[in-house]
Amino acid sequence: MSLLRLSPLLLATALAACDDAPRFTQAEPGEALSGGKATVLRADRNAYSLPSANLSAERRLDFAVGNSFFRNPWVIAPATTTARDGLGPLFNTNACQNCHVRDGRGHPPEPDASNAVSMLVRLSIPDQPAYAKEIERLGVVPEPVYGTQLQDMAIPGVAPEGKVRVTYQPETVTFADGHSVELRRPTLQITRLGYGAMHPDTRFSARVAPPMIGLGLLEAIPDAAILANADPDDRNGDGIRGRANQVWDDAQGKTVLGRFGWKAGQPNVNQQNVHAFAGDMGLTSTLQPKDDCTQAQTDCLAAPNGDGANGEKEVSDNILRLVTFYTRNLAVPARRDVNAPQVLAGKNLFFEAGCQACHTPQFTTTADAAEPELANQLIRPYSDLLLHDMGPGLADNRSEFAASGQDWRTPPLWGVGLSEAVSGHSQLLHDGRARNLLEAVLWHGGEAQRARDQVLTFNAEQRTALLAFLNSL
Repeated sequence: MSLLRLSPLLLATALAACDDAPRFTQAEPGEALSGGKATVLRADRNAYSLPSANLSAERRLDFAVGNSFFRNPWVIAPATTTARDGLGPLFNTNACQNCHVRDGRGHPPEPDASNAVSMLVRLSIPDQPAYAKEIERLGVVPEPVYGTQLQDMAIPGVAPEGKVRVTYQPETVTFADGHSVELRRPTLQITRLGYGAMHPDTRFSARVAPPMIGLGLLEAIPDAAILANADPDDRNGDGIRGRANQVWDDAQGKTVLGRFGWKAGQPNVNQQNVHAFAGDMGLTSTLQPKDDCTQAQTDCLAAPNGDGANGEKEVSDNILRLVTFYTRNLAVPARRDVNAPQVLAGKNLFFEAGCQACHTPQFTTTADAAEPELANQLIRPYSDLLLHDMGPGLADNRSEFAASGQDWRTPPLWGVGLSEAVSGHSQLLHDGRARNLLEAVLWHGGEAQRARDQVLTFNAEQRTALLAFLNSL
């Protein structure tokens, strides 16, 4: 167990940093509408599962059909359910909704869980010149036997790749006023390997499923607006070095701006869905036409699949279109209590600490968005979608395209205050180690160290106000 305290020097420095922060005495015009005109007025367990508020009745039919393919389970091929067969041979779950319960966030496995389900483990080995093509296309060098993702479930006759278990060690952080918070540091364990030992230099990264809201709006932020916030050389001297990830676009066959995933490893919603179908459920599509089996997994390679006789893949182009339409149009819920004095006080503290340097409050979406309802919207995601070095405490030591082992994309904060209502828990960060918002803040390091140190100067009233603001998002 470690004990961390804030020094008087850091306290003085943090207080001095507050001088230039803005002061909010009332909500900004339209501030409650985080998703612009697409925002929905819902604050219950179904708050993440509604279509964009400005979606027409006719287009809501496509949303509903896409939802059915997202929600309902896929089955093993061959089956009479030909539109939903082809699960596996290796997979993590049989339905998208199992990871994103009510379109919310996942969580680490409980100690007695038989499968991780809503948390997966990425795999890779150190970059090698001989794998230049794989690095360009995948961003990593796959583990030779197990590939880029551990699948802990399989169809009959095929061995699962392994089992995932997480244990925790406590660490205590102490505020300037003496208040202590116990954090938990995870240790990932992979057991019952189905295909022999892994490469000795295998890198592991645990990832919980992120919430699904506002993806189409994030996709509609112009590249130039994201890149305008990048400052890899820290030209302004604020210690924040936001960098864009540059990733492979399967459809275009070239490198483009990354914006989705914990390390911004995917360029758009469609490709994010394609790779989730392939890696999480073992489902083929036009862009991922082969099952996720390595050459060492002969039973996996020999298993039947659900591809059609005419060459149509398990996830047909039309099904993929409907699921992508659904995931683009999952609406962002409106904020609550934006004019409450405590929320405004917390907003001031958020800005005084400098949190907005990465959690960029607002953007305007492009006029040529993939869906017209998402165009020209003033949105408030509280993310810059850039990579930031978050320090060794959060490091997975696994690179992905331009992201280093300490880099993470700034996660959007919109809707975070409804996370527990929707998902049934409040676990946060890429591996779910934080059990609440305050713990998530206290895990910040690297470029966010200065902001985190200032938060450690907050007294009980200020901590409550900061959390009131975050929970209003």
